[in-house]
Amino acid sequence: MATTTQKPLITDLASTVNRVPSNFIRPLYDRPNLQQLQSSTASIPIIDLQGLDDSNRSQIIQNIAHACQNYGFFQIVNHGVPVEVVSSMVNVSKEFFQLPEGERLKNYSDDPSKTTRLSTSFNVKTEKVSNWRDYLRLHCHPLEDYIQEWPTNPPSFRDDVAEYSRKMRELSMKLLEAISESLGLERDYIDKALGKHGQHMAINYYPRCPEPELTYGLPAHADPNAITILLQNEVPGLQVLNHGKWVTVNPVPNTFIVNIGDQIQVISNDRYKSVLHRALVNCEKERMSIPTFYCPSPDAVIGPAPQLVDHHHPPQYTNFTYSEYYDKFWNRGLSKETCVDMFKAPN
Repeated sequence: MATTTQKPLITDLASTVNRVPSNFIRPLYDRPNLQQLQSSTASIPIIDLQGLDDSNRSQIIQNIAHACQNYGFFQIVNHGVPVEVVSSMVNVSKEFFQLPEGERLKNYSDDPSKTTRLSTSFNVKTEKVSNWRDYLRLHCHPLEDYIQEWPTNPPSFRDDVAEYSRKMRELSMKLLEAISESLGLERDYIDKALGKHGQHMAINYYPRCPEPELTYGLPAHADPNAITILLQNEVPGLQVLNHGKWVTVNPVPNTFIVNIGDQIQVISNDRYKSVLHRALVNCEKERMSIPTFYCPSPDAVIGPAPQLVDHHHPPQYTNFTYSEYYDKFWNRGLSKETCVDMFKAPN
């Protein structure tokens, strides 16, 4: 245990240990099955967005509806984000985590109210078991409110990440319109429901782990936001729960992974589900993933869309503000019981 107090970040601890420290070891009933990682052949749908703005829109909307109803996750190709923007983002993220420890630690904080911070695990103040992950968390919208807080090292960090954030915002808006339409709502329904919108990003770094069968990069959880757009490097590790089985999402070049978060589950009145997913680690390669979280503004009031409520489909949730929701999510930690259950409407 002494080792972990000396090193606040896993990145620096990982290179000094050949056993997983005790505070990372999950209880026996809650450990990853690494054999399952190798043997999994199922995956999530891949949706081609070519023609979303014109000729192919209705077919793509149907594909999105099918994926949201049956998987809660899908991958997208022909998404319109230039390859060079993505590779700059990946490269500068890698460079950041390769900086000397002292340089990285200038950004360290375990205060969740900080809008730019480097931290580790999930919520180091409340959790009993730590996760094998370091992350840099950034607020990204409106850019001009936050960019001055971002790291200045590597030198191109702010420019590269800002350009990637802009492209993610454009893509998020397109996807939200498509998801809105796929529910039979006006194209801008979800856009309006989210208020002024929020956009955050995490750059997740999962170092090599000496005993990956004992711990998680992130344990099973559902996302509290509206949608998440994930970029992962070529190292597998993401698993999604589908029909009671964990499915490994193997990396496919030039794709993003999209998943429905809790707020879309609520707006859809349970037609679409925010599903559990987790991150495994391995002993051979470091893994990186970069999720963009697109969320309501803290004061946005979220509840089932009235058009999706009728005699046969009573409202499944009470209305709440996103800040109420996120506070509960953060304080209870990552949990298999999704946070939406705390806002269920009385029968």
